[in-house]
Amino acid sequence: MANVLVFIDNPGQALKKSSLELLTIARSLGETAVALNGELHDGVAAALGAHGAVAVYRPSAQDLDDYLVAPKAAYLAEAVNASGATTVLVENSPEGKEIAARLGVRLGAGVITDVVAVDADGTAHKSVLAGSYNTAAKATTPHTVLTVKANSVTPEPAAAPSVPETVTVDVPADATASAARITAREPKAASGRPDLTDARIVVAGGRGLDGDFGPVEELADALGAAVGASRAATDAGWISHDAQVGQTGKTVSPQLYISAGISGAIQQKAGMQTAKVIVAVNKDAESPVFEIADFGIVGDLFQVLPQATEEIKKRKG
Repeated sequence: MANVLVFIDNPGQALKKSSLELLTIARSLGETAVALNGELHDGVAAALGAHGAVAVYRPSAQDLDDYLVAPKAAYLAEAVNASGATTVLVENSPEGKEIAARLGVRLGAGVITDVVAVDADGTAHKSVLAGSYNTAAKATTPHTVLTVKANSVTPEPAAAPSVPETVTVDVPADATASAARITAREPKAASGRPDLTDARIVVAGGRGLDGDFGPVEELADALGAAVGASRAATDAGWISHDAQVGQTGKTVSPQLYISAGISGAIQQKAGMQTAKVIVAVNKDAESPVFEIADFGIVGDLFQVLPQATEEIKKRKG
């Protein structure tokens, strides 16, 4: 019987970095099993074994993606019962948080969100108030559900790889009876850029772009980077909300983070302060972003970014 159950939703052909992080944390807590929704491709199965999963639980129903999150929570509750796990790890995405909440109701479990680290005894550490404080919390219930922020740990394979067994879990017949069904989907246009939360390099733009993300996107493409944005830029409709980095957006921890036209207020800082190297470009020398930047350029981003892009292309060519 597993001690920890990790929920992985539609991994595709390969596991995301955030999923590998969950497996790394889970292994520090005990024997790990995975509840997987979606196809179990060979590459995914191999990665699960390499990261210590001893069992993979899959739903009997193949249409969970045709509904909103309630049926997934019902399936996950059955997987918890089948595995005997006392701790469940879920991604800290908006959908992950809702699944965790519904699962907590089903299990009578304590739910802790926005987790950045977990001790061996189950104590969860949270970064709160935009990273100003770290707090520790531990559920006193028999089951614990934790939603873990991406880029919180470095993924590491297990010392001894395993060959996980596959187990089918029956999804309750009433799970989809009253659940909201998804009637249509509109595919997101592929940008060819890396996923924001997994990217090694992120170029982010803010209010200073005044709606023109061209310089940011050109620099990102030259570097093979992801494009991020401040809340002000996404709220203005200049770029989609899934590009938002910050307290109410995504948390990134790249090797290089380039901030262009972003003031660096606490909301933005909360989502990128763990980047290894931070480069800031802003025409306001008093901008708060320079307090956390490793390198700062006081200047017009519409001049600085194109120059940087041109020089990078020359060196690559």
